[in-house]
Amino acid sequence: MTTLKTNIAGGDSRVPTLSLKRILFVDGLLIAAMCLVPAMSHAFSLPLYKLNPMLLCLLAGMVMVSDWRNALLLGVLLPVVSMLVVGMPTPSTALCMVAELVSVVAVFHLTERRMPTFVSLFGAMVFGKIMYYGMKALVVGPSVLITTNPWIQLASMLVFCTLFAVIYRKR
Repeated sequence: MTTLKTNIAGGDSRVPTLSLKRILFVDGLLIAAMCLVPAMSHAFSLPLYKLNPMLLCLLAGMVMVSDWRNALLLGVLLPVVSMLVVGMPTPSTALCMVAELVSVVAVFHLTERRMPTFVSLFGAMVFGKIMYYGMKALVVGPSVLITTNPWIQLASMLVFCTLFAVIYRKR
């Protein structure tokens, strides 16, 4: 059940605050969905990881829960739980993904009221990719820096930004 009250620590009072039970339910579903991606990828012989499903789950959590602190938590939990439960991503890649997802949430939270949603999120995603590849260069090394075609990454970012901007505006 939703209640209209001001969120603590700078939350958005225009957005209904969800019960802890609903937040945990949504987060659990998103984490479970993320853990199913490797199995679906193998079952259908599709490289779903190239479409950045963790970012998609994070954005879904941002829309459904509307709390940047929960989104930060999801940004940490999605790669870590997937790594622990499924074995994918590898620990070094999970660390890079945490940096990317947390960066996306932080930059979006800091800019969402200053610019249009699409622009804010696209900028946050670009910054997140910079963080991801910066961490990857430090952790893995520059020899295997970019494994997913940059055009596929750009296309998925544009699709995610467009969908998110439409849905986020309506909430």
